Amino acid sequence: MLDRKHLPALNPDLSGDVMAKVDEVLDGLKDKPGSLIPALEACQRIVGYLPLELQDYIAERLNIPGSTLYGVVTFYSFFSMTPKGRHPIKVCMGTACYVRGIAEVARRISAEYHLEIGQTTEDRRFSLEAVRCLGACGLAPVVVVGDDIHGGVTSDRVMKILERYP
Repeated sequence: MLDRKHLPALNPDLSGDVMAKVDEVLDGLKDKPGSLIPALEACQRIVGYLPLELQDYIAERLNIPGSTLYGVVTFYSFFSMTPKGRHPIKVCMGTACYVRGIAEVARRISAEYHLEIGQTTEDRRFSLEAVRCLGACGLAPVVVVGDDIHGGVTSDRVMKILERYP
């Protein structure tokens, strides 16, 4: 059995305060059919991602095999096993954005923040993700930072945009 008190030593993101919130969620969902995905969503909102230590803890608390839980986490793209930045950046690589220069925008972000696609900055300020389409082709090239959509982005303009996100 995983002792919650040992989790911060395994992963500093799983502090006592964080795990108290996780426990509250799991207490409310335990023994409810179909509770796995809602539990994972809620725990990811609390922690920011689903590290293996947390997955083991959730599996144990919900009495679900760890392999089942891991299979769900790795199957659905909206779950993450790595920390995300406070400001996730999505660059649209769809055709309209690509032909209008999004690749140069992505290169500029990578160069300025030492950040490759799929990575998070060390200070967890930004994470960078390439997506196939954001459905805003008329605004191409498009970058989404958090919930904010930015159209007509150039490699110079994206740097000014990102300065607004501390």
